[in-house]
Formats: sequence, structure tokens, C-alpha cells
Amino acid sequence: MFQATAYSGDKTKDYELLIKQLQALSEGETDTIAILSNASALLNQFLDDVNWVGFYLWKNDELVLGPFQGLPACIRIPYGKGVCGSAIKEQKTQRVPDVSAFPGHIACDSASRSEIVVPLIIDGTIFGVLDIDSPSTNRFDETDQFYLDKFAESLKSYIRL
Repeated sequence: MFQATAYSGDKTKDYELLIKQLQALSEGETDTIAILSNASALLNQFLDDVNWVGFYLWKNDELVLGPFQGLPACIRIPYGKGVCGSAIKEQKTQRVPDVSAFPGHIACDSASRSEIVVPLIIDGTIFGVLDIDSPSTNRFDETDQFYLDKFAESLKSYIRL
């Protein structure tokens, strides 16, 4: 049974523990939606100062809302549009310190001020994105990006296309 963990306050050590928790929750599971649901819940309880954590999945040439934690969200995001669509188009993590300065930002939650989106590309195939929003500007730094990329890499090892 999973129990909320009191993290140490050392960002690097805490992210390493988070990835181990993801692995423990996902090991042996074959249902992708269950894995993504637990991953979004795990990130939501781990990260402070966030208002939305979840996944958009690639279906029929657009991103479609998947498992998440937070307020109801946009259901579909076109390729190349907003931060999520840009992450897919560029196939690289988008760390946006101030979403109001991002050209074409799609405001699903008006409280969001910063965002990080990690594309999930598996064996050259677009799977979707991990999307995290914060009500504070400049919420995500280089350490967050490094470890969220690492979290996504670990997560992808449990997803079956």
C-alpha cells in the first residue's frame, strides 16, 4: 500500500526517491491508463505549488486529455499549438517561466502562470506529453526539468504501444 512520504527537502534526493516510487507502483502493471493515473497522482502529491499535473495522449494527429490531477482541462490540443503542441512538434521539453509570454499559449486554467511539458516519444512514435502547471511564475527550474525528463524516461519503460 502506498503512503505519502515526507521528503527530505533535498531536491535531488527527493526526485530520485520519486522515480523509485514510480517504478515500485508501475512494476508488473500492463494497463497504461492505470500507470499514467498513478504517475499523475504521485507527481501531484510530490510537487508543491502546482495546480495541474497530467497527460495528453496522441490520437488521430492531436493531443487528447488523459489521466490528470487538477481542475477540468482542455480536451483536445492541436499539433504545434500551445506549450503541449509545441513540445510534440519540437520533440523537446518546454519549460515556460511565464505562460502569458508564450506565443499561442492555450489557457485551460486561468490560474496557471508557468508550465513544463515533457514530450513522451517511445521508439520514435509520439505517445503524448506530461504537462505540469503552476500558479506561480518561474516555478520550474533546471533541476525540475532534468528530473522530470528522467521521470518520463522511467515512465516510458512501462508503457506498451
